Amino acid sequence: MIGIKSLLKHSAVVAAVCGVSFLMCGVTSCSEDDGAVPPVPQPDGATAYITRVLDFMPAVGQFTNTMPAYEEGDTQETMNEKVLAAIGNNNRGLISLGGYGGYVTVGFDHTIENKPGLRDFRVLGNAFYSASNPNPDAPVGGSCEPGIIRVAYDKNKNGRPDEDEWYEIAGSAHEDPAQEAWYQLAEDSGNDVNLYTDYEITYYRPAQEPETDEEKQSYIRWEDNRGNSGYKAKNAFHNQSYFPQWFEGDELTFRGTCLPQNGIDESGQGSYFILYKFRYGYADNETNTNNESSIDIDWAVDGKGQKVYLPGVDFVMIYTGVNQENGWLGECSTEISGVEDLHVLGEEIPTRE
Repeated sequence: MIGIKSLLKHSAVVAAVCGVSFLMCGVTSCSEDDGAVPPVPQPDGATAYITRVLDFMPAVGQFTNTMPAYEEGDTQETMNEKVLAAIGNNNRGLISLGGYGGYVTVGFDHTIENKPGLRDFRVLGNAFYSASNPNPDAPVGGSCEPGIIRVAYDKNKNGRPDEDEWYEIAGSAHEDPAQEAWYQLAEDSGNDVNLYTDYEITYYRPAQEPETDEEKQSYIRWEDNRGNSGYKAKNAFHNQSYFPQWFEGDELTFRGTCLPQNGIDESGQGSYFILYKFRYGYADNETNTNNESSIDIDWAVDGKGQKVYLPGVDFVMIYTGVNQENGWLGECSTEISGVEDLHVLGEEIPTRE
């Protein structure tokens, strides 16, 4: 799914593919009794919050280069530091991952324990419900911009996530997109309601910033591996460059799982878009106070979609999971304000049955 090597040596990935890659790791799952993974001790004096940012690469988006703010001369390292200042250590600022594929990878000062029957960590975003949906019979939705979550257990204790240590949290759409309450509404609206586990998209750096309205509509070109292409438009609200300015390549590529398109124009006139929530398992998909913003490590699966056992996780990666434009609202872009260890906080939230 994600160019794991970019977490260790981002420039090497840029030189190799002029982009950031997501790679699904087909690795062997761990079992509780094979002796491969020791139990995780209860942390003593650990903080419940993010203490490290290993990598950050947003995709093209209206908040890219502003959340956090890029300044001339910033490098990957300084941008990582800005992300940590925003969402680390319970600061509860906000960062944007941009359109499909944009990601952040964070770490902690301890291993988040996988406790049987309980959810283990919460991902904080800025999802909220609509106050006046024109469709009175519609399911719950508003601004839900789901990010897919990946987790890694530092099995060899080298302090970094190795390629064979990443697993994806399988949320509700991984199980069956047709079970989402808004599925038929989305299909009737012409949305792509399929889930793709091998999705790839490339964004092309624009030669110059647009000036006319026509140029703004054809601002940043993209192509995917499903035969689709289009442009990310520049809107009237955000005038900065939408292409990450510290990235040195001209083509920015992401690969991973792509979720069904959950945004629907309920006004029928392009004035009121609702981004409907998935049932569970994603970031920035549910309000922070709702239990469905929390994650059970036991939902992790390998590259073949098979469940795996992890005693805990040391690293969490989140990437924007939907490729969709929503009229004047712009692209679906996952926002993150933190990650919390529920066990350190003393919260016991039962897992889903």
